Amino acid sequence: MARFKNFFMFMVLHLLMTMALAIDTAWYDARATFYGDMKGGETMQGACGYGDLFKQGYGLETAALSTALFNNGSTCGACFEIMCVNDPQWCIPNAGTIKITATNFCPPNFTKTTDVWCNPPQKHFDLSMAMFVKLANYKAGVIPVRYRRVLCSKQGGVKFEIKGNRYWTLVTVYNVGGAGDVTDVKIKGSNSVWQQMNRNWGQNWQIGSALAGQSLSFQVTTSDGKMVQFDNVAPVNWRFGQTFDGKINF
Repeated sequence: MARFKNFFMFMVLHLLMTMALAIDTAWYDARATFYGDMKGGETMQGACGYGDLFKQGYGLETAALSTALFNNGSTCGACFEIMCVNDPQWCIPNAGTIKITATNFCPPNFTKTTDVWCNPPQKHFDLSMAMFVKLANYKAGVIPVRYRRVLCSKQGGVKFEIKGNRYWTLVTVYNVGGAGDVTDVKIKGSNSVWQQMNRNWGQNWQIGSALAGQSLSFQVTTSDGKMVQFDNVAPVNWRFGQTFDGKINF
């Protein structure tokens, strides 16, 4: 009986911890604008550390987040579902929703007193133009929206782009499914132990260790507490500037 009671308590605690770590899927109010043109050239690169969003699998289904949502870059990679609401003049009837990945930062402008959409504490999405016009006419400029977090669905495995030099390694982690926003990365060379990486900016993770000449493995944790281990992602002869496919995803 005691063993059953202990098992029951363990399962309850496990469930509560899982619920606490699960992403918040409630709907919230915000506003949205757009930047760039329909080709999305101005949406490339950005404050999350990603590069060519087409090559990296994000395409035009992206947004820059205001300070209140960006969370100093820790929200990079998270996915959101967005709908246009309460604006019959501009919301396209029956437009439904769009789903985007956070790939950039919409900086505040404290020199202005009007149209300060990205200033704290505003919750705001600066969408690619291609995503904005799915919800409203581009002439609207800014629209009221509702949004919620959703799980990311990505094709292929998690990607690891390795940069730096012989004394310092910087890894961009992208194409992450599930919760999408990476909160912790550890790295292990074939001749070393697991080592903690630190967030440099966005989804760029760094470590000041000499790892050249070793195959590299990674442990990646997302905001929902899920950790996936990627063994021997980069071979012994890896080079800076290369990108490697972890083969699996969240």
